[in-house]
Amino acid sequence: MLSCSIRTLRRLKCCCNKRWSSLFLAKGYCFSKPKVVPSFCNTDIKFSRFYVGERQSSLRQWRRRSLYTVTDTYEAIELALDSVIKIFTVSSSPNYFLPWQNKSQRETMGSGFVIPGKKILTNAHVVADHTFVLVRKHGSPTKYRAEVQAVGHECDLAILVVESPEFWEGMNFLELGDIPFLQEAVAVVGYPQGGDNISVTKGVVSRVEPTQYVHGATQLMAIQIDAAINPGNSGGPAIMGNKVAGVAFQNLSGAENIGYIIPVPVIKHFIAGIEESGKYMGFCSMGLSCQPTENVQLRNHFKMQPHMTGVLVSKINPLSDAYGVLKKDDIILEFDGVPIANDGTVPFRNRERITFDHLVSMKKPNETALVKVLRNGEEHAFTITLQPVLCSPAW
Repeated sequence: MLSCSIRTLRRLKCCCNKRWSSLFLAKGYCFSKPKVVPSFCNTDIKFSRFYVGERQSSLRQWRRRSLYTVTDTYEAIELALDSVIKIFTVSSSPNYFLPWQNKSQRETMGSGFVIPGKKILTNAHVVADHTFVLVRKHGSPTKYRAEVQAVGHECDLAILVVESPEFWEGMNFLELGDIPFLQEAVAVVGYPQGGDNISVTKGVVSRVEPTQYVHGATQLMAIQIDAAINPGNSGGPAIMGNKVAGVAFQNLSGAENIGYIIPVPVIKHFIAGIEESGKYMGFCSMGLSCQPTENVQLRNHFKMQPHMTGVLVSKINPLSDAYGVLKKDDIILEFDGVPIANDGTVPFRNRERITFDHLVSMKKPNETALVKVLRNGEEHAFTITLQPVLCSPAW
């Protein structure tokens, strides 16, 4: 009886008399529909000891966030309609062949959204070399003059302010969330090419890792999604639930369904620096060029024990604070207590890895870091003050 199917049991329940029904109830048999969980949820997942960044969510929170209903998505987009704006920029870039004059003015369009403090967050390349900037709300025919308060070309972010009180009537700000997990759904809202009205595209998170930022020619953390990101989407938010998961800023040409958004830790680092100092402070760097130590002969040459892992310092920027502390051929074993693998990665969230440069870039200027190195077969610990490093011609 217990091995029969649910359909058979339902027939038994419908056809049997009260005696059989009482028997089933007395035995405590319950024929309820099992809970449906995503196929990618593994109940046996074990988290790594070390967590990188601000996100330390449990598997239960991940499941709860992953099972968004359609109603939640619609509510989030409805909230974004009162927050996302269209940006009109007139710019004049320098003419490097004729340095005494600029190029002809051109008009470009992008997206942005309102954040707390009556400010607008967008991409730096949307307002780069601007002459003046105008913004327009969703559903409004009026354009308002905006001023650029701060620009971070390195992280491709900028903050705009609008003085007109009329612009802020009915506007809502969006809150910043966390780094999404893989396969979590996001909706990109903005004003891409192909039309004048607002556009919403939906996709999932495909990858989280440091990526080359085209505008700033730097490598910072980025989130890859498969939602369509086209020219004009730049500066628009990627909504997850009712919060912002990132800012759309670039895609991969020649590939399909590969777009990138700037994650929340990079956004918060950019905003925090402006709030503390009133200007863009930049992202810290140790100014090192490192080599993996995956080769066994290389590890033996530098007297690394079998349990040791790390990367080899091959070059040091003379302008960095690490120049007088670290030396060439040092093996960096740990950064702030986090062990570095032979390929230069550190543990990140659930069975993911990320380059240790992310730990360095998330440090605030003038903040110190404890670096453990192996030099001539002996372990040493140094405290290094981190600063944004400018590359010199010699470097």
